[in-house]
Amino acid sequence: MIDHAHDLASVQDATERLLSAVAELDNADVSEPSRLPGWSRGHVLAHLARNADALVNVLEGRPMYVSAEARDGDIERDAPRPLKAQVADLRESAARFRAAGEAPADWSRTVELRNGVTDSAARVPFRRWAEVELHHVDLGTGYELEDVPADFVERYIGFLAARFSGGDVPPTLLTDGTRTWRTGRASDEPEVTVTGTPADLLGWLAGRRDGTSLTVKGDSLPKLPPL
Repeated sequence: MIDHAHDLASVQDATERLLSAVAELDNADVSEPSRLPGWSRGHVLAHLARNADALVNVLEGRPMYVSAEARDGDIERDAPRPLKAQVADLRESAARFRAAGEAPADWSRTVELRNGVTDSAARVPFRRWAEVELHHVDLGTGYELEDVPADFVERYIGFLAARFSGGDVPPTLLTDGTRTWRTGRASDEPEVTVTGTPADLLGWLAGRRDGTSLTVKGDSLPKLPPL
């Protein structure tokens, strides 16, 4: 059972951690490269703000973005802003998302995200939580996957493992030595077993780490499709 109220509170906690970290930057820091290829820290911050508004659209029954081109254009427009403007936008857009999440609603309803993807409304707060946690890491300001709350890491590994089920990924068992997850094509037995810390497993699944720290048995490390 998805506890959207818990996830909304977790989004708020993650947002406050992010805002505290960003407040330590200066205008020059914002213009420096992030860990995402081709994006400055300003691009990451702009994306986070616009994503909050896009998920408000989802919760209120509107298209997530007007178009892919409009989404990309908004990020490029907002990326060069000075730190003060970035922080204000992050805080205000987060408040709008929180207000939308606290409005009375049928959380069992199906909502539409980008590219025709649908999901339960109750999972939208978790999706926002993922955006805030992972992009906080992407800023490259000292917040690492090892610092991300353990309950989020476990859930997001499961979420991504389910996302990569089927397709061209071979039947794969993921384990941190205690817990296990299955991904890839359905099979009675996995062809590959991948072992690592929760942070390293998440980093590989989420495209934030190359998987060289993982132990692989049975075959080579599977190639994952883009998120």
